[in-house]
Amino acid sequence: MEIKDMTKGSELKLIFMFSLPLMLGNIFQQLYTVCDTIIVSRHLGVKALAAIGCSDWLTWMGIAVVTGLAQGFSIPIAHAFGTHDKSNVQKCISTLVVNAILSTLIILIVVYPFLPNILILLKAPADIMDRALAYTHVIYLGLFATMFYNALASILRAFGNSKTPLHAMIIASVCNVGLDILFVMGLEWGIIGAGVATIIAQVLAGCYCLYHVLRLSEYMPTSICKDLSYYKNQFRLGIPMALQNVLIAIGGMVLTSAVNQYGTYFLAGFTAMNKLYGVLEISAVSYGYAMVTYTGQNYGAGRYDRIKSGVKKVVLLSLATSILISIILWIFGPFFLSCFISKTSEGAKQAMTYGLTFLRCLTAFLPILYLLHAYRSTIQGLSNALIPMVSGLFELFMRISGALFLPIFFGKAGLYPVEVLAWVGAVVILIPSYYWMENNFQNVSENS
Repeated sequence: MEIKDMTKGSELKLIFMFSLPLMLGNIFQQLYTVCDTIIVSRHLGVKALAAIGCSDWLTWMGIAVVTGLAQGFSIPIAHAFGTHDKSNVQKCISTLVVNAILSTLIILIVVYPFLPNILILLKAPADIMDRALAYTHVIYLGLFATMFYNALASILRAFGNSKTPLHAMIIASVCNVGLDILFVMGLEWGIIGAGVATIIAQVLAGCYCLYHVLRLSEYMPTSICKDLSYYKNQFRLGIPMALQNVLIAIGGMVLTSAVNQYGTYFLAGFTAMNKLYGVLEISAVSYGYAMVTYTGQNYGAGRYDRIKSGVKKVVLLSLATSILISIILWIFGPFFLSCFISKTSEGAKQAMTYGLTFLRCLTAFLPILYLLHAYRSTIQGLSNALIPMVSGLFELFMRISGALFLPIFFGKAGLYPVEVLAWVGAVVILIPSYYWMENNFQNVSENS
């Protein structure tokens, strides 16, 4: 099985080649997300699309918390691998497994009973509340499956293996689309069927990753780690990354609550745009995962010069990629949105107009989002989870402020730039913070 030592070789080539399978994996992940939405919208109508949309940020929060924890838990593995300490790697993997199970259980105990109350706070329209709640319940019950896949994929990425998670996601995507057709269109399970299909797909992807993780026999733990410092260290990195995603989700839910007040068709347009949001940031997320592993391994090896050089390369790569994606989606945005909104559905024309305005506002400022991911992931790879969380607080502040106050002056049009303002709130913290940390690299190098 492929293991990649990222402390040697061309920085740009390593980052890009590591990112490429992740991009393809994210494309397949977005494929089955998009297929979920298309099948639900086309088969069940605009109101079913709106039902998924009004719970989007709530379901994203659960998934993103699990993903953030898994990514944070895996950073010490990358550090240990960078120092070539097999015993340390074994302890880190053992700790990750225990922490993953425990944290997912806590999330369900704390959040699941309050899902109906949260949807009420989000002002979910009464005519779609039941379907929205049913879909949300299914996604949260499936968080163990989500953690199963993400924890194992994070372990593989810590070893520099980004190809196996790609293969897992291809398997998951194909199965998810087939199960969507079976459950939603064949068995008429409604939007619950879309949620069940997603969970089964995650389990299959996790099983594939598990097979490949177990092949790393020399790094596999033979007993449960009893050193509490390992558990504390992983939670020290994982919890802030999870909380950062909670802050983003809270801001998103406030935005959704504001959107909900302007009716089902405005919400449907917002939902259709939201489904393309993942397409907008596919490359950004992939570069981010690459930088967590690249920075983590080089930080563990004390190669600060390579970290500095890698950041310069990923910033240029991020800017070039974001500009290209912006041009493509600006031109072909109407076509992509039409995949989610059936022209024969009631209110389709209005929903399309709203969705396209949202989309073009985001694409015009997409480079900001790409810089956000590049710098945030680099800082996380340096074992600093506090700064990204602080940036999440500023992101939350900007998103909530925009969602609450801009409509007072501009009506529904005030909601279009809210997401961009949130990105700005994050990068004004992340970019200066990274270069402050980079300056400390120089001090460490001079004193060594």
